[in-house]
Amino acid sequence: MATIKPKKLTLRSYQVGFGDCFLLTFHYNGRTGDRHVLIDFGSTGKKKSHGENLMVRVAQDIKKRTGGKLHAIVATHRHKDHISGFTTNAKQTGPGDIIASCNPDVIIQPWTEHPKARVNAKEAPGTITKTQSFVSSLRSMHEIAESVLLEAERRKHILGKRLHDQLTFLGEDNLSNLSAVENLMRMGKRHHYLNYGSRSGLESVLPGVKIRVLGPPNLKQSEEIKSQRNKDEDEFWQLQAMSNKFVIQKDPMLFNGARTYSHANAPGATRWFVQRVRALRGEQLLSIVRSLDKVMNNTSLILLFEVGGKKLLFPGDAQIENWSYALSKRSVQRLLAGVDLYKVGHHGSRNATPRSLWDNFSKRSDKVTKNRLETFCSTMRNKHGTSRSKTEVPRKTLVAALKGSSNYHTTETLGKKLSFDFTMTFR
Repeated sequence: MATIKPKKLTLRSYQVGFGDCFLLTFHYNGRTGDRHVLIDFGSTGKKKSHGENLMVRVAQDIKKRTGGKLHAIVATHRHKDHISGFTTNAKQTGPGDIIASCNPDVIIQPWTEHPKARVNAKEAPGTITKTQSFVSSLRSMHEIAESVLLEAERRKHILGKRLHDQLTFLGEDNLSNLSAVENLMRMGKRHHYLNYGSRSGLESVLPGVKIRVLGPPNLKQSEEIKSQRNKDEDEFWQLQAMSNKFVIQKDPMLFNGARTYSHANAPGATRWFVQRVRALRGEQLLSIVRSLDKVMNNTSLILLFEVGGKKLLFPGDAQIENWSYALSKRSVQRLLAGVDLYKVGHHGSRNATPRSLWDNFSKRSDKVTKNRLETFCSTMRNKHGTSRSKTEVPRKTLVAALKGSSNYHTTETLGKKLSFDFTMTFR
């Protein structure tokens, strides 16, 4: 009896502004038909040209393209720009309501999202040991992000547009996205919470496709995901980072009852000093939410699909600490050398495509060849980071490498179009 396997793949990249949304359709012959897998659905910003109700329109298109049936959803991690599209509303007309109506069979998430994970979890329930409170820390990060947002809004007139915009963007991205999280928990017949080496659970809906889970490691495998490197010249694309050792505090009244000057009536030297102290406060808050953002990205799923002689790599927003565990293994290095399709990590940021990973891709080529590496990036300029600090997303040095050595596809070229399709044929 012949093995059932797909004949080709259609990868649909959706325009969601700054976020990720990829619909993978595996085409089978005969009774198996098409199988649809949605990888992420979120956004933290769009251009005016993208139009109104963008996420609802994307959800409606997903339902149309799949014939109202999703076989699996992969939510790589809980950042808003990856799961906000799963948000519902009281009228049941939200984008998440539309996706839920597609009745997905399988929901895939990282181990840190398990609803019964204890606050001292090192891994998903079953073999939890009483050690570090990593899962509890992730939950606390949402509270910190909310506090930063409140302070950023309160100090809006002081911080200036640049600092305020960056604080708002990162703060909102790290909020709990409760509606989306709860919707993901309700959807699906089977839920799988994964770490490095787990069986993905996608095999049940994708016959003939092998899926390897390469990240995140749980804390028994590697504790590096709890932190982030400030600098790594070998791996990052010219990374420069700020210090992040600050703590949010309430503003105390140091001399309660004492006569005070308003800022406008204070002496010139005092005004100069106050302005710089306030600017420093903004930079401190920015450092805090950057730290939260990086830790959350290090819980991102890394999935490698293998089918018909092709390899497709989807790493969500995984950063170097997440990648390090997998890339430390020679077997994984050899496995990843033959990648045919790479979903660019974290919208093209400087530290989500380690140079050792990129240099290991054997199908990179300065010339356009039949088997040249295909790369896909969902991103939007001028939303995150700055070129002055070499933190802009997408990072120009990385984009230059992607354009120079692969067939580079980006949602930035979509304009007002809702999506674009790419087809890959399997043996």
